[in-house]
Amino acid sequence: CARAFTSFPKWIRNRLHCSSKSSARSRSTHPTMNPPCARCKKMVYVTEKLNCLDKAWHKSCFRCKTCDLLLTMKTYQGYKKEPYCKTHYPTTKFTAVSDSVADQRMKASQKLSSNLDYHADHKKNLAQFTPAADSVDQRHARDSQAKASTAGYKTATQAPTSYHAPSPPRDTRRAQPPPPAPQPTYEPEPAYEPEPAYEPEPEPQPEPQPEPVHQDTGPRYKAVYDYVATDEDEVSFSEGDIIINIEVIDDGWMTGTVELTGESGMLPSNYVELA
Repeated sequence: CARAFTSFPKWIRNRLHCSSKSSARSRSTHPTMNPPCARCKKMVYVTEKLNCLDKAWHKSCFRCKTCDLLLTMKTYQGYKKEPYCKTHYPTTKFTAVSDSVADQRMKASQKLSSNLDYHADHKKNLAQFTPAADSVDQRHARDSQAKASTAGYKTATQAPTSYHAPSPPRDTRRAQPPPPAPQPTYEPEPAYEPEPAYEPEPEPQPEPQPEPVHQDTGPRYKAVYDYVATDEDEVSFSEGDIIINIEVIDDGWMTGTVELTGESGMLPSNYVELA
């Protein structure tokens, strides 16, 4: 082969050499090379390759999209070609939304119209049936039930009836015994109650007379103001009362007796003046 190659001219040998280099370059960029990772976009080699959800992953990059939890082929759950753990797997349940005011009114109107239609259809269906008279057994059962009830029994006993039972024939009529003679009833006599003993009313006792006040020939004072005693040894008086038996204690106080009431005690000297 080498002899055959060297036997070609130089320009042919250069052409063949260039074509071999271009084929080697094209093989190095062939699309069948290792694909990139779906998460980190780096090349995935066979030893760490994980094919799942139509994508190639590194084993360390195969994680939950929400919480970044490392997953395996047994623990992952796919949703829209993305891996999720069981906790953060998106649910496909519908969210309950409360009805608006317009929806509630529409629902109420539909319910009302449906009830009206139902009653109209019910009356129409009842009109198609022919009422049948009750049988004898049904009437007997109804009458017995009415008599057995308390209300029917009361109305039957209270309502006047014009029905008279036929009198039995004279031959078969039995003689009724005469009614028993009324027995005299004895009413017990009331028990004797002794009359209360007479007690004389107590005589009224004369009211005690106030002791006469000894007249004093000393000076007489007249109260200028009202005074209310604030201590046990003081005396109260009103404006215009006459104070007798005056005895001066000091410049501000004196003792005396109120002529009207006969009470004695201390009183302020600036509340009285000479009569």
